[in-house]
Amino acid sequence: MRQYLHFDLNARSVRKETQSGEALARSGRYHIAKTLVERGVATVDPMSPENPLIFSAGPFAGTNFSNANRISVGCKSPLTGGIKEANAGGTFAFAMGQLEISGLTLNGASDDWVVIRIPKDGEVTFDDATPYLGKGNVEAAAMLHEAYGDKISIALCGPVGEYGGLIAGIAFSDTDNRPSRLAARGGVGAVMGAKKVKAIVVDKHKMPTFHDRKKVMGTVRVYGDKLAEDAKVQALSQFGTAMTADVMNHIGAIPVNNFSIGRATEAEDSVFPMGGDYIHDQNVKRGGVVSHACMPGCQIKCSNVYFDKDGKEVVSPVEYETIGVMGTNCGLSDPDDLAELNFHANDLGIDSIEIGALLAVLMEAGDAAFGDLAFMHQAMDDLRVGNERGRDLAQGVARVGAKRGLKRLPVIKKQALSAYDPRVAEVTAISMMTTAQGADHTVGNNPTFNSTGVSVADLVKESFQLQVLCATNDSLGMCLFGRSVTNASQQMMVDAINDALGTDLKVEFYELLGLETLQLERQFNIDAGFDEDDNALPTFFNDEPLPPTNKTSRLKAADVTPVINELLND
Repeated sequence: MRQYLHFDLNARSVRKETQSGEALARSGRYHIAKTLVERGVATVDPMSPENPLIFSAGPFAGTNFSNANRISVGCKSPLTGGIKEANAGGTFAFAMGQLEISGLTLNGASDDWVVIRIPKDGEVTFDDATPYLGKGNVEAAAMLHEAYGDKISIALCGPVGEYGGLIAGIAFSDTDNRPSRLAARGGVGAVMGAKKVKAIVVDKHKMPTFHDRKKVMGTVRVYGDKLAEDAKVQALSQFGTAMTADVMNHIGAIPVNNFSIGRATEAEDSVFPMGGDYIHDQNVKRGGVVSHACMPGCQIKCSNVYFDKDGKEVVSPVEYETIGVMGTNCGLSDPDDLAELNFHANDLGIDSIEIGALLAVLMEAGDAAFGDLAFMHQAMDDLRVGNERGRDLAQGVARVGAKRGLKRLPVIKKQALSAYDPRVAEVTAISMMTTAQGADHTVGNNPTFNSTGVSVADLVKESFQLQVLCATNDSLGMCLFGRSVTNASQQMMVDAINDALGTDLKVEFYELLGLETLQLERQFNIDAGFDEDDNALPTFFNDEPLPPTNKTSRLKAADVTPVINELLND
């Protein structure tokens, strides 16, 4: 059994609900979608107290089960106007699991800024957050650790979230207590700020109880062995997600200069300083950490700790999406420059994809040249102090672009595209088009799928199957980077759920969980007023050839939407 905490922020009270069995397996993204649909949240103002903010941990949270300690955060997105589940690694779900808490919902809004304290012993408290307001995440986290100790995990609303910036995420503690793991997309940090919750502080304690702990731990070992034998997983362990930059650059799908070029080097065999190989070797020479676990127990360790030329830590982590959208897409070519900007984005608690895409759009519009570091740093400074320009930038690509009358805006459902050009990475493009989540690659990413000679309908089917499996992983608190093992071992995963929770679920439950999640998310967006046109790619992807492949996109909302709807209805 686990406890679910329902907070009434207006009354500063909490109601505890006991959960057991299958309800604990239907967690994460599924739980968020089900709750939001049942409560009719689709029609509320996303920045109003009526928009709940949900934190949900998976059934294995609190253990050393590799990949099983991700936290899901959800609400109606103030950025897209649709449903949003943003998830992150770190230690927050781990701490929740160790206190045998399955999730918590923030209802209403506090009159004053608070820190919610969830201890291993005693009652939940609502503490004064005044000392932490306006601080960057690094300073605020250090102050919180000084106040509450080291054996805690923190969910933190950054300074941009405090003033309702729609590019704000929620930062979570990593395994070294850095506030560096962000549930970044969709404006979840703005919703936390609207509720005047500066931080949630949860004690770490001990491994939770299970129906058959011995069998669960046996699966943990088997799963770890399978990861160790998987070549893709081992590549991630060595080079991290940054290695994706090499692959995308090679196939001509990395965004460069506001998605106008698909390769950042003049020749295919040129040294690529923004790629995983180069960053790995440079970091090794400088004494940096090239294989770092963001979650307790993770064997993949695809994170990193980036060091500068003087052997000092700059930021953790440097990930591919940041490399692609805030790096090459803005004309950067030196990973040192990117790492410094990456630190500021983390410290502000903002989505590096959204701010990177916006700055590239503004560069193209003539505000600065591509690669202008001073321009990018000034934007970070403006966001930090929350001046008029900073608050304007904090509204994201779609709103700033519309205000300026700009046309080449790489957004779907008002959210910036991830670092995969749709003209080349077609399956990923369809996932970003058709998901209710906005242009989010994590819902179904396969950028290297060879789509030559494959019909659009068959590409949609490929994307759909990925979306189902990714939704399952997100609903179980599992990291997608283990999916080559997880999705191929569905019976093992369902057996582990049964051993953990005392259920008698069949293997069919695994994919059914993902399918039902997608159906609920679609229903939410229909209720919120979304239609087929909201699945469209920006037209420049259809009209402009992308060097060096010179491809244009053949993907149209009118072609992909009926197929995805038919699959969802089956």
